[in-house]
Amino acid sequence: MTPDPLTTTAPLSRPSTEPPEYRHLVAAAERAVEGSGADPERARRDALAVLDMARAWGCREAESIAHRALGLAARELGDLRPAADHLDQAVRVARDLPGRAAQARMSLVAVRTELGDPVGALRVADLAEDGLGGLDAARLGVQRSVALVRLGRPGEAVAHCDRAVERLTGAGDPRFLAGALLNRGLAHTFLEDYDAASRDLSACAALARDAGLDHIATLAEANVPFVAARRGDVQAAFTGYEAAERALTGYPERLAAMRADFAGALLAAYLPGEARALLRQAVPDLAATGALVALAESRLLLAQVELLVGDPYQARAAAEAAARELDGQGRDAWVPLAEEVILRSRIAVERPSPRLAEEARSLAARLAAHGWPAPAAALRLTAAELTTAGPTDAGGPVSDVVEGDLEFVINGAPAAGRAHRVVRHHAVALRHSLRGDPPAAFSALREGLREAAAGSERLNDPGVRAHAVRAGERLAAFGLSLALRDGRPDTVLGWAEHCRAVARGHAGEAMPIDHLRAALGGAALVQLVRHDDLLAAVVVTAEHRVLRSLGSYTEAAEATIRLRYGLRRAGLRDTGSGTPGVAVEAGALAARLVDPLAADIADRPLVIVPAGALHTLPWATLPPLHGRALCVAASAGAWLTATSRHPAPPSGVRPSPAPVPPSDGVAGPVVVGAPLVAAVAGPGLEHAGTEAARVVRAYQEAARTATTRRPPGDPAATAVRVAATTAGVLAALGRAEVVHIAAHGFFSARSPLLSRIALDDGALMAYDLLGLRRTPWLVVLSACDAGMAHAPVDGTALGLAGAFLDQGSACVIAGLVPVRDEEALTLMTLLHELLVRGHAPAEALAIASERTGVHGFACFGSLGHPLRSHDR
Repeated sequence: MTPDPLTTTAPLSRPSTEPPEYRHLVAAAERAVEGSGADPERARRDALAVLDMARAWGCREAESIAHRALGLAARELGDLRPAADHLDQAVRVARDLPGRAAQARMSLVAVRTELGDPVGALRVADLAEDGLGGLDAARLGVQRSVALVRLGRPGEAVAHCDRAVERLTGAGDPRFLAGALLNRGLAHTFLEDYDAASRDLSACAALARDAGLDHIATLAEANVPFVAARRGDVQAAFTGYEAAERALTGYPERLAAMRADFAGALLAAYLPGEARALLRQAVPDLAATGALVALAESRLLLAQVELLVGDPYQARAAAEAAARELDGQGRDAWVPLAEEVILRSRIAVERPSPRLAEEARSLAARLAAHGWPAPAAALRLTAAELTTAGPTDAGGPVSDVVEGDLEFVINGAPAAGRAHRVVRHHAVALRHSLRGDPPAAFSALREGLREAAAGSERLNDPGVRAHAVRAGERLAAFGLSLALRDGRPDTVLGWAEHCRAVARGHAGEAMPIDHLRAALGGAALVQLVRHDDLLAAVVVTAEHRVLRSLGSYTEAAEATIRLRYGLRRAGLRDTGSGTPGVAVEAGALAARLVDPLAADIADRPLVIVPAGALHTLPWATLPPLHGRALCVAASAGAWLTATSRHPAPPSGVRPSPAPVPPSDGVAGPVVVGAPLVAAVAGPGLEHAGTEAARVVRAYQEAARTATTRRPPGDPAATAVRVAATTAGVLAALGRAEVVHIAAHGFFSARSPLLSRIALDDGALMAYDLLGLRRTPWLVVLSACDAGMAHAPVDGTALGLAGAFLDQGSACVIAGLVPVRDEEALTLMTLLHELLVRGHAPAEALAIASERTGVHGFACFGSLGHPLRSHDR
């Protein structure tokens, strides 16, 4: 996005007999030109008034300037075609006034560029050059830079802006000087010189604000998130984008262009969903305003989005359309970017071949020649991978062709952007692997993952964080392929855990195998990993570790979907003829996922670390796991962290919780040192109130019967009913040790942090939990689908349960499928009775599920510890 900085002047030559009224009209027209940037509507009205008078009096100079003012006002309001019409008319009217005609042409350069004719815009600039001298030549250079950036010639754009900044500094023209800094900042961004880009944009904003040029300052600030996302700082990008969107309200074309630019940056940051949402807003607006240059770029971005989300056919169609538009605009430097999407779409569906590899090398050379070093490096790496696809003799001589590919990536153009640096680390790892040095390859891959995740630990939103680290997905997959080739369970587990730690924002976290084995005690950990369509499991117990193949990941994922569908129909009682299909699917999945591990896990309690779609599998429904204590964790490291958390000891060391407002039926006063148990009954469930009352009663009765067993000063847990309001529930979550919520639950697969629990005054959203300083040790969500999760990358289970665990809960018991209200009542009553008797949460859920036959709930986080310390 660039401003159209104005100037007041080329030397004018008026006849000495010119009436004084002409001078007044010319001055009024020039004021409209100068005001077009700050208040385009007023400038338009003033220019129309001048235009009528100029035509009546035959003052062609004022008429030309008025048309120019109307064109510039239309440009600011996003009406590009009327803007071009007025500026063309300004040139025609000033046929005998070369200075005025040159000024109109200078203003036309940016408009013609945005209308999809940057080549023609440069011809217009050439025509203007003869009529401009002195500082106007520098001003024209600022306008040229707009077209040059769009043509993929950012180096030339920087050179023009350098000369303009040198000439305009101290010349009393802050508007053009600010424009030169803004355009140079954008050109530096495309050159991947992000430090220089940030300096120019900051300088532009400061200069413009000081000079009262708020609109130019806003444009500079609106480009800050674009630079931040290109650099890889997603948090700064989102913060800046929100401010920019507010600031550009009322400037539809500018806002649409900013959205398209930011969508490109989000795509570079591996946030295709967010990029697509912005493009869906931007594309219609760009088309409506005739901003054909930005529109072609937006179509290219859509093609890249489709490729990233896994639809190569749509990606190819969109890229071919973008290539035609870019070629028609004379934007030869941009066409290879569209051709890259077309080639990658073919690679996604065709078998690797020498022909594809050669096409990749050839296109990489064109990308590099046109100033796209990062895409060129990525495509040359792809060429190396295509050449080495299939069985390779690691440690043997590397072919000269592949060495050339890797040398191009590793020691080619400097890597300023994050994506380029990640690709370079990948190439180093591939070279080490081909030379038979796995430790060095893993070291390079870890460096690459650190680069990919840089800054993600500062992101508050775990969903944004998970997507941001997808820049390292290919590194993670390559590392897993090396680990599986190694074949040792410790190597596979160690690499899988490293990747999951990165996804959780803990890039330096190591997997302490010995610590894990000691913590497991008599339990077994089953960590699932997937590479392409291969699904495997690493089983760890205190005595041994083993790696097992589990067949096709796709088949397991599809079977999970079928089982969930059957369970959902059974839960909703719409099957009409019982649930034989559920039993068949559960048995088939057990044969695929559990039976191959039977000797390894025996009858131990289980910690299951799923992969991909298996995060949604109700594991307790599989026959071999009925009645077995098990928990589902995002990673082995996350399980270790959750296991280290214990319920608050019933001693006097904990301060009294503040009263939980409002409550209905508080069971006695809050006792200092007592773990607080809170129960909530949501709306629309027949038995929710009874369920919450039974939870409270279970702890009350346990307190009464345990009086003689407690040492002096060791008070019983305090149980309360909490009203089902958002404020009341959040307050309880921030103070209680155990919270039980009986309510309707809803999972949002598209935006997991919009998953919610229905309350009397609205909904408790997953993102509401991110603001809590602490959460209960145990949370029970007696709600359908409350345990569902989406994992953009393994290690990040996004949803209600995941949000609680991220905020510090040790265990979350939640539903994965619809469960009838009366069945939930029966299960939950028994669950809490078992908890107060001293069973750990996972154990209590397993026993209650087996006795009641209700298997739709799961324990997440850890197996848990008993609530009552004296029963341990």
